[in-house]
Amino acid sequence: MSTTRSPRRTRPAIVVALVAATVALIGVGTAVAGTPAAQAFRDQPLVAGTPCTVTARACVDLDTQRSWLFTDGKITHGPVPVAIGGPGKETPVGHSLRVYRKEQLHKSGEYTMTNGEPAPMPWAVFFQDGGIAFHEGRTDTPSAGCVRLTPENAKLWFDTLQIGDQVQVVSAKQVQADRAAG
Repeated sequence: MSTTRSPRRTRPAIVVALVAATVALIGVGTAVAGTPAAQAFRDQPLVAGTPCTVTARACVDLDTQRSWLFTDGKITHGPVPVAIGGPGKETPVGHSLRVYRKEQLHKSGEYTMTNGEPAPMPWAVFFQDGGIAFHEGRTDTPSAGCVRLTPENAKLWFDTLQIGDQVQVVSAKQVQADRAAG
């Protein structure tokens, strides 16, 4: 008696559901061109002098490596210099990211210092899966994907941003091109 099975055929509906779920997971917090989220981002007015919309509470421009805080569509602080992710560890773009955790004395679970201790990430405000956060650190060298701020700005971002606040991380050049294309 043979124990081998004949190959199973994948049902088209299952494939479609798996692809849709994968795309949804990949697109969490981001707006891909042509999606309803991207259109919603384009439909909102920008905060004057920034590449982010009036719905955001915090904005990061990857092109100029600057960040702002907003209240009711108006700049309350910034622009301030930030460090963003370098090659291979880019800071992820997102139009509708949300603050989901804050930790004043966070230590990295991924990176260590030369003495083997976990790298400190003071004033961490997490807004993207994978541990991407605003936090205190050097602003003159690339990060591993996080948005690093000076100590005083990291504390201000920590004190200002609340769980659920919208964060937008964008390329000003891409925003301008997308809006010009309509």
